[in-house]
Amino acid sequence: MNQMPIQFYTVSKNPRPIRLSEETRRFAYESLEEHRYGLEADRTMAVTLDHRAGFDAMTPLQKQDVAIREIAEKAPIRLVEGEFVSGAATLGLAIRHCIPATVGGNALQFSVSHLTIDFETVLRRGINGIRADAERALEVHRGTDREPFVQSCLSALDAFDVWHGRYLAALKAAAEDMSLSEIARARFAVSAENLSRVPHKAPTSFHEAVQSLWFTFAFVRLMGNWPGIGRLDYLLGQYLEDDLAAGAITLDEAREILAHFFIKGCEWVRGGDCGTGDAQHYQNILLGGIDENGKDVTCTLTYLTLDVLEELPIGDFPTSVRVSQNTDERLLYRVAEVMRHGGGTLAIYNEDLVLNALTGFGYPLKEARKFANDGCWEVQIPGKTYFTYTPFDSLNILQHQTLHGYAEGTDYPDFHALWEQYLVDFTAAMKGVVAGLRHHYFASSDPADGWPWRQHPPCTIVSLFEDGCIEKGLSYMEGGPRYHINSPHIGGLADTVNALYAIKKLVFDDRRLTFSEFMTVLRENWEGNEPLRQFALNRYRYYGNDNPECDAIAAALLNRFSEIVAAVETEGDVRCPLRHPTGVSTFGRQLEWAPHRLATPHGHKQGDVLAANASPTPGTDREGVTAMIRSYATADLTKQVTGAALDCKLLPLSVAGKDGLDALVAILRGFVTEGGFFLQPDVADAHILRDAQEHPENYQTLSVRVSGWNARFVTLCKEWQDMVIGQNEGN
Repeated sequence: MNQMPIQFYTVSKNPRPIRLSEETRRFAYESLEEHRYGLEADRTMAVTLDHRAGFDAMTPLQKQDVAIREIAEKAPIRLVEGEFVSGAATLGLAIRHCIPATVGGNALQFSVSHLTIDFETVLRRGINGIRADAERALEVHRGTDREPFVQSCLSALDAFDVWHGRYLAALKAAAEDMSLSEIARARFAVSAENLSRVPHKAPTSFHEAVQSLWFTFAFVRLMGNWPGIGRLDYLLGQYLEDDLAAGAITLDEAREILAHFFIKGCEWVRGGDCGTGDAQHYQNILLGGIDENGKDVTCTLTYLTLDVLEELPIGDFPTSVRVSQNTDERLLYRVAEVMRHGGGTLAIYNEDLVLNALTGFGYPLKEARKFANDGCWEVQIPGKTYFTYTPFDSLNILQHQTLHGYAEGTDYPDFHALWEQYLVDFTAAMKGVVAGLRHHYFASSDPADGWPWRQHPPCTIVSLFEDGCIEKGLSYMEGGPRYHINSPHIGGLADTVNALYAIKKLVFDDRRLTFSEFMTVLRENWEGNEPLRQFALNRYRYYGNDNPECDAIAAALLNRFSEIVAAVETEGDVRCPLRHPTGVSTFGRQLEWAPHRLATPHGHKQGDVLAANASPTPGTDREGVTAMIRSYATADLTKQVTGAALDCKLLPLSVAGKDGLDALVAILRGFVTEGGFFLQPDVADAHILRDAQEHPENYQTLSVRVSGWNARFVTLCKEWQDMVIGQNEGN
């Protein structure tokens, strides 16, 4: 074992406290710096199904069931000396978002993500409770076309028992292995005792609850799925409070157990160039806020979680905190203290606004109060929602349809005419989006046919943990969950708004050139017009600078976006079960959109990488964070029901010391007061990021917020690294 002092990189110069034991910190070091467990998983990529007789003749559901059983029987068992929590997703193909089983060397199928599953039922009733539900459903659906799915659920539960039994046997053997240290044997004995009860039964202690949650999560992602965790303090907090009250555990002991939960979540860290980063597995966590009865769930576990995030550089669990007008100052300051270390791990939701958005869309208040995210930041009701989203580039619609690719003859007499035509083109695009979704999900889009779901790839494992699937006898992707959501997400918001505003000012207000002349300039990619380009770039106060004239365009576009989609969704006499709440995001797609974008009226050249999410175009936000928040919140963000993310880049010096901490708390409070939805602050320094590009060996744990996820910077490909640097430099 490496005996060098354990050092983890942090952007902030504010010292991190040392609360966790040296042993736990070394366990983290092995996962994060040495990449030990991710590299180990890559040595066994998958199980093979080539030996299964008659496999080709099986139905897709039967093939999946065989794969799940084979994985449960043959996936390597990993026990780590000294760990407090057991269970591991040990097959490398699962890290690639696939069921880790191959046929002829090819993955059987992709898996499921962008959901937060129902861990609450696991903790309340155990896996045995889920099995009882499946057995009752079998009696209801026996002899119908839904029986095979219910049988698949029971088969998956049998596979869970096999995997659980293998771990329990291994732990018992390790507890008796005299070649191990006394401490290691004792830890394994405790884990064996915990697993002898959970997750099959409801936990009776905090340690059992943590083990139950982790083991269930590990099984789901062993099968290739990437679920979110959800509301950690809501799920586990009362177990800790009860143990503390009974004197069964100390705070230090609880912190160590919780730290091991987080460290286990880093088991897929592999280092190297991983494209969009090696921490993008959607295992998001939510803290704070109120429960379904309006009671604040903030508790000891909330603060212990923040302790762990502050001390260990773990970006694999992007964590958000629900903040409201009533949030206690103590929690706000604790959140700010952790945020300013950098890494972008913490973000905040404006709970008041999100609840208004959800209830305004039609969710019952008690359901809305349970909201979590989907493993990124889009809002959903955990354990009850089929969720996915459909992104589109609003700038592309403006450039290629409304402005006809800047073709000769394109002309508008005034800004109103341009705006109205853009809305016509935008509406047509949204109708196309909704029609395409209905064709994808339903065998018939005629309401008279009752919206029959198309057959989709089987996904029994996640269906076990989604309310409604077992009861209905329908899978997660075929109508099982209570809510079915595909959210259109507008991208390129700031770029579209700025382009429209630049045309308005340059052509119609300031009359610096005619519309036709401007189309020629843009068609020629600003060549020979550098002074005019610099004027367009620097003269006007674009979105993000609290300019009411420009921000009004953004507000109008977002409001019309939600109104247009709602109108398209409600056409016809029978409401489609697939709903389309709107949202704002890019999730890094500004990179893939860049080659298809033309020169912009606000001064950018063809192919430039521009705005992220609901954030300003890089380099245009010149009036500070407060102005940026005000621009963003000019629109009624309750209409963006699944979310509108604002990225906020802060320099380390701006949040240093007591004054910096106060300033950061003021930003968080102001965000809520102004009516923001979701804020992703990241304390980062472009100089440090550039050095990390040159010397990655020195920055293995340097984390940055990319979009709805965090990434260790050195595992991003250069294109993504350059984008992150550009956003921090304002280029």
